[in-house]
Amino acid sequence: MSATTWSRPQAAEVLTQSPLPLLRRLKVEETDQEIVISGTVPSYYLKQLAQEAIRPILDGRRIRNRIRVSEPR
Repeated sequence: MSATTWSRPQAAEVLTQSPLPLLRRLKVEETDQEIVISGTVPSYYLKQLAQEAIRPILDGRRIRNRIRVSEPR
């Protein structure tokens, strides 16, 4: 007899469903201890939005935000 397992949402799925195209391109790596998001966005605001989009599914894990901000020249 197999136990029913609950599947938590994947962080990558959360970002790919974002209405903001720049967030859909970010890279996400997950373990049982942390979620790492990386990539490049043009503003600190978008960096924060990506982090906050993932926060509801942390389930005790920590966020490591490695997103770089490339400011316009």
